[in-house]
Amino acid sequence: MNPIFKNVLAVIIGLFVGCIVNMFILLLGISIIPAPNGIDISTAEGLKTALPLFEPKNFLFPFLAHAIGTFAGTIATVLIASTHKTKLAFVIGGFFLIGGIVNTYTLPSPLWFTIVDLVFAYIPMAYLAIKLFAKTKS
Repeated sequence: MNPIFKNVLAVIIGLFVGCIVNMFILLLGISIIPAPNGIDISTAEGLKTALPLFEPKNFLFPFLAHAIGTFAGTIATVLIASTHKTKLAFVIGGFFLIGGIVNTYTLPSPLWFTIVDLVFAYIPMAYLAIKLFAKTKS
């Protein structure tokens, strides 16, 4: 298979895998740590209104979703890519970081969560996946 095509496919699959894992963990989190009573988080508007009422425990699964989703997407990309595995892995981390930044402007989360999420959930998880799964230096 053409290496360029394989690398593009690796990035697309990595983004898809990361998004699926992210959504799965978010849905799992809602079932384990539900939102406060009487709050509808099924819509973006409802979530915006609910966020100020969230306790720190309500932010655990969103952080895990962002971190593990990025990690899983990066692993998929590293395993599929034929060349430039490290660069492509950081592309995945960068895409998810951009998503996190957009999320910060869209949903008003507490400052502590924004800092922890943006600093620890994206690029460090991509780096960890590279260290654990990239067999060649590229």
